[in-house]
Amino acid sequence: MARIDDIHNAFNDSIKVEPSGRRTVATTDFVRELHRHNHDFSLREANIWIEHYQCCFRDITPHEGEARIFYLMNMGYVR
Repeated sequence: MARIDDIHNAFNDSIKVEPSGRRTVATTDFVRELHRHNHDFSLREANIWIEHYQCCFRDITPHEGEARIFYLMNMGYVR
C-alpha cells in the first residue's frame, strides 16, 4: 500500500550528484522511484509536486515537454 511519506523518500532517492557537486533531479527518475514505492504519478503530476513542495529546485530543462530536469539552487535544501 502506498504511503504519503514514500513520495518524499522517492524524491530523495532520485537525486543525482554530478561530478561538479550539483544536485539534479530528472522527472523521469522521480516517476521511476515513485513506481518502486507503489505510487502512480504521471510526468505532469511529478512536475507539479516538485514545483509545489521543493522550493529550492529550479527547472533547467533545455527543451519543451513534461520530461524536465531540476537542480538544487545555492544554499538550498531538500524539504
